[in-house]
Amino acid sequence: MPSASSTASIPVVVGAASPVSFDSSAQRGSSEPVDPRLAPSSPGFRRMSFALFAAGMAAFALLYSTQALLPAISADLNVTAAQASGTVSAATGALALFVLPLSALSERFGRRTVMTYALVVAVLVALVIPFAPNVEWLIALRAVQGAALAGLPASAMAYLAEEVGPKALVAAIGLFVAGNSLGGMSGRIVTGWVAQLWGWRAALAAVGLLALVCAVVFRLMLPKARNFRPGTLNPRALAKTVGTHLSDPLLRRLYAIGALFMTVFGAVYTVIGYRLVEAPFSLPQGVVGSIFLVYLVGTASSAGAGTLVARTGRRGALYLAVSTTAVGLLLSLSHSLAGVLAGLVLITAGFFAGHAVASSSVSRTAQTGRAQASALYQSAYYLGSSVGGTLGAVAFHAGGWEATVGLGLLAVVGVASITLYGTRCARVERRSSVVAGRSAVTNS
Repeated sequence: MPSASSTASIPVVVGAASPVSFDSSAQRGSSEPVDPRLAPSSPGFRRMSFALFAAGMAAFALLYSTQALLPAISADLNVTAAQASGTVSAATGALALFVLPLSALSERFGRRTVMTYALVVAVLVALVIPFAPNVEWLIALRAVQGAALAGLPASAMAYLAEEVGPKALVAAIGLFVAGNSLGGMSGRIVTGWVAQLWGWRAALAAVGLLALVCAVVFRLMLPKARNFRPGTLNPRALAKTVGTHLSDPLLRRLYAIGALFMTVFGAVYTVIGYRLVEAPFSLPQGVVGSIFLVYLVGTASSAGAGTLVARTGRRGALYLAVSTTAVGLLLSLSHSLAGVLAGLVLITAGFFAGHAVASSSVSRTAQTGRAQASALYQSAYYLGSSVGGTLGAVAFHAGGWEATVGLGLLAVVGVASITLYGTRCARVERRSSVVAGRSAVTNS
């Protein structure tokens, strides 16, 4: 993983303008360049942060809108947990498939434009979904919604990398991820209580209206891009860029980390509703939805990822995120509601911190085609969600909550192993650099 000290500069995105320009004083001979990218103290940075926070809220509220409702959907449509979980997996799976081609469109038509259309289509589908006559239609519409939302995450990461100064990038991405966590929380709470009062269809309609408000705020608040320059839609060039990213060992590790973290999260939050409505807890739907207040912990941990990286380095932050998630999984095995809640708090904190660190590392590592690099991360990330949700439901059906936790622990061990391997690679590289430097001094 790149160290915190590697944040001194960010390479230019293919198709984007250089991040450094010169003012009139520079043109008169001054050697000091003026960086046009947004700084944390600027009004534009605050507007941008608020806009992308709203977009992140809408995206996660829509993407996981059926997750807290799975027990109600199962009961009303007379389907199994695995079938109902398809309403979540279809959306995340479609997002994983479409995020790369839509990120390519953002290179041509602009990040702001693609993000706007993504939210518009997703919201329109959300307003139709409550009228789905059966689970097959529900799954199909959710897949369309997930495909539309694919235009948002990678484009947002590329927009931030182009428009935000390097020292503020981790914090800016952390705020976007914080919007994800708050959207996921609010969407689940809204659906839980509305479903208890008026049913799951009314709950999905409420989430659609919430996302509509967020989409309007996003469009009105997001500043126009200042450093974007349109590229061309060249499939051969796109394939070459993707191949370059996939051949980079560090990027491959980051993609795997994102997928494994999301496997844990997808499994836990797809199944937790079923566990809490059953004995010994037997909670009503509204209370189950309120359990997702623990997402506030994720909001804080993702927004604070920049500070954590500054203190511990990127690999140190990942080790802390892994440990926190593992402890949370073990605590969730408790038969007391307090123990389960404590476990969910730690799982959520560890996941969102790890995701913020890994996703920002991708944006900083890619030398060219940053939108495609972010798209590949998002594809792996949401594929992990789809796989985790499906396998988590299957494991729960076969062996109860203990089997779902076992699946999560396997994924956590995978993240720890990849991070440890990255640490060893970095040490070998440093030793090689020291030896090469000594040899150069000796030869001179």
